[in-house]
Order: sequence, then structure tokens, then C-alpha cells
Amino acid sequence: MTKMALGTHPFLLGFEQLERLVERNAKTGTDGYPPYNIEQTSDTSYRITLAIAGFGESDLSITVENNTLLIRGRQTDDAAGRVYLHRGIAARQFQRSFVLADGVDVGQATMENGLLHIDLTRAVPAKTVQTISIKKG
Repeated sequence: MTKMALGTHPFLLGFEQLERLVERNAKTGTDGYPPYNIEQTSDTSYRITLAIAGFGESDLSITVENNTLLIRGRQTDDAAGRVYLHRGIAARQFQRSFVLADGVDVGQATMENGLLHIDLTRAVPAKTVQTISIKKG
């Protein structure tokens, strides 16, 4: 029996790019930093929470491009003039990306106690029925 790729299944018309999208995003952000949660807050809303202790609002960038939510953090290294006996908290940059389905909108982002919360909402599509006429050939 031949194994069929998801994007090439005959019942999934128009989803050819899905497999490439999954593969591309599986390769990015694999180091686990920063840790994050994704929770469903209602039937049509979600919340992404990233643990970003030490980052300020000016250190963060949140953008949406081509249905991809991209969160970047960059801290400046202010070690000049400091003498560390132990340095376990490093200024570290990160990039996390999340693919958004069509109809998912990014709401507000808030910071609280070292956590960045990003709220998402999914528009419920209207149910449509389309009747296709058959022409005589």
C-alpha cells in the first residue's frame, strides 16, 4: 500500500501547500525558547502566552505577515561596566512563529508578570450553499 501525503489526498482539493507549510514551520523555533502555552478561551478565541521574563515592551516586536504571527524579542546586553560573579541570565534574542488559519485575527497583546499574552479570535464563517447548474454539452 502506498502512503499518500496529506496535501496530495484526492479529497483535499486546494490544500497542496499545507504539507510544505507544516514542514517549514516545524523547522523554526525548535530550541524551545521561550516556552509558551496555547489555550482555547472560548469556541472562537485562543490565547498564546509566552514566558519572557526580563523583556520589556520595547524589546518585543509582534507582526502578522501572510497568515503567520511572528513574535521577536531582542534584549540589549548592558554588561558594560558590570562585574559578574555568575551570569546565568543572558540577554538572549528569540523568534517564535505561529501559522494562523484564514479568518483568525490577532487581537490585543498584554504583558503581565513576565508573561506575554496574545489574544486571537476566529470568525465563524457563514454557512453557504451554492447550487451549480448543469449545462448541456
